[in-house]
Amino acid sequence: MTDPTLSRRTAIRGLIASGVVAGTSPLRSDEAGDLMTVGIIGHTGRGDYGHGLDTVWLGLPGTKIIGLADANDVGRIKALAKLKLPSNAAFADYRKMLEAAKPDLVAIGPRHIDQHRDMVVAACEAGAKGIYIEKPFCRDLKEADAILAACAQHGTKLAIAHRNRYHPVLPLIRKLIEDGAIGRLLEIRARGKEDARGGSLDLWVLGSHLLNLCHYFAGEPKSCSATVLEEGRPVLASDVKEGAEGIGPLAGDEVHARFEMGEGIPVFFDSIANAGTKEAGFGLQIVGTGGIIDLRIDAEPLAHYLEGSPYQPLPAPRAWVPITSAGTGEAEPVADIRKLVGGHEGAIRDLMKSIEENRDPLCSAKDGRGIIEMIMAVFESHRQNGARVTFPLRESTNPLLDLG
Repeated sequence: MTDPTLSRRTAIRGLIASGVVAGTSPLRSDEAGDLMTVGIIGHTGRGDYGHGLDTVWLGLPGTKIIGLADANDVGRIKALAKLKLPSNAAFADYRKMLEAAKPDLVAIGPRHIDQHRDMVVAACEAGAKGIYIEKPFCRDLKEADAILAACAQHGTKLAIAHRNRYHPVLPLIRKLIEDGAIGRLLEIRARGKEDARGGSLDLWVLGSHLLNLCHYFAGEPKSCSATVLEEGRPVLASDVKEGAEGIGPLAGDEVHARFEMGEGIPVFFDSIANAGTKEAGFGLQIVGTGGIIDLRIDAEPLAHYLEGSPYQPLPAPRAWVPITSAGTGEAEPVADIRKLVGGHEGAIRDLMKSIEENRDPLCSAKDGRGIIEMIMAVFESHRQNGARVTFPLRESTNPLLDLG
């Protein structure tokens, strides 16, 4: 095929509980000049600081960390040293940090998502202009709606750390599909990492990345049909327990789901515990009559193209061709692409730009809610014995709570 010409888009144990030394206070946002000030929220031992949501700001132009919150005393002291902050910038209670520092931007790092709603609401109420939050977003639609309401009320922009959603190659891939590079688009197939977390936990923690990309390429979901299994049999109420990472009710070591999307494309998500390999797991394939585009999450290049019908065996091998932000088969021109994407810099730059332009970030709170609704739809369909359930869902809590 002829590649289309496309432009690239651009430690001291004696710290008091609050971390504030008498007679001093951390830098306030109005003392930082043109810099956007940043408050970091972590929780050592309960999700920590996510995948580098604390350290990304150290080398990010236009920002300055002025506050840190961590309820764990030892973790807080270590974070102070790592972030090169004075002791008066550290707090045990994130609410006190937000009140004292009034940061422009708040990084919510803990991977334990049972804390996310309260942290987001507090940041909004403290006047944060923007929030960058670790994925998954939150535990259910009720929490998601509370977050959206708080952001709307206070004018806060929220971006979720689905890093690959901010990759500059995505618009090019979508243009390739629109231009017919893979023929007629037939389906999208996604698989989780399928390690020991395979099944429902994989759907939550890693599948959320994939569902976000499926939404980008295939539009809004219209319906879902799914089955959730435990050791080969349908999950029962007796299987449901509190999940890891603060996820809430969880069960199932195997998930099979089919979504009907708004652009008429079926999306499949599957995950089986211990079925994957490091080399081939955690990604999606966009399948057409004339080719396949394969995306591997957090890999570089992110995508590869295979020309030709996937249903027609040929005697000669066909080569997978990398897709970069310069085009198909071209060398990646962005020298620091891993830092830009995997290091969160692209996502945060987009968040800051969204504040300036008064628009939604590329992966916004609304997008996060959509991902949570797709996850909840899997469990709701299973609750109804695999029946087709339609969007929007009627209930806002986790359907696993209501298994018969």
